[in-house]
Amino acid sequence: MNSFEGKVAVITGGAHGIGRAVADAFIREGASVHIIDLRPGDWFTGDISDRETLERFAQEVIAKSGHVDFLINNALPLMKGIRDCSWEDFTYALTVGVTAPFYLTKLLLPAFAPGAAVINISSSRDRMSQPQTESYTAAKGGIAALTHALAVSLAGKVRVNSISPGWIDTTDSDITGPDALQQPAGRVGKPEDIAEMALFLCSDKAGFITGENICIDGGMTKLMIYHGDHGWEYVPQGSC
Repeated sequence: MNSFEGKVAVITGGAHGIGRAVADAFIREGASVHIIDLRPGDWFTGDISDRETLERFAQEVIAKSGHVDFLINNALPLMKGIRDCSWEDFTYALTVGVTAPFYLTKLLLPAFAPGAAVINISSSRDRMSQPQTESYTAAKGGIAALTHALAVSLAGKVRVNSISPGWIDTTDSDITGPDALQQPAGRVGKPEDIAEMALFLCSDKAGFITGENICIDGGMTKLMIYHGDHGWEYVPQGSC
């Protein structure tokens, strides 16, 4: 344990859900952790869609720790569909989901230590969709593409990868029945499933991995579905 002793991790949206699990995992491994989140608490409280807030957060991280080893861009974009999503809503989702991760990476770039790593949290929705999810899906697709662009631009200085979670239960519920069984893995995911991959991708064991998007979804995106298969029947949705 304590394999990240002396390392510094920065996590957006780290107060709950996947972000909290990632923060706890890094703390367990000995890292110092800086969190920014909308929720008030014992961390930097602020909205990452605001440029000045990001700048103040980056300045505080560097002032307190001097360097950064790991950046995990995890903050959750807004999910609204084409029926109800306004210009402002869509712009906000892209700002939280794509612009802020780009800008925070840029702000911290001078402080990244040798062997540094950036992990962007995308979603299996970067490759598949449900109706009325355009703002979230666009943001997650954007950060998945941003990942390989940054990996190429930062080659030799920072490794950049993304994780695309599938259904991750952040409520600590005991989900059974069809919701669990429809997953090829036989269960719904847990935040810890994502946290452990983040640890691996930040470790020296993943030193030859950069520019990749790793989908952790219990196999759901690999499950082919046909009308009448396993009792499932297709019912067309309305257009909007």
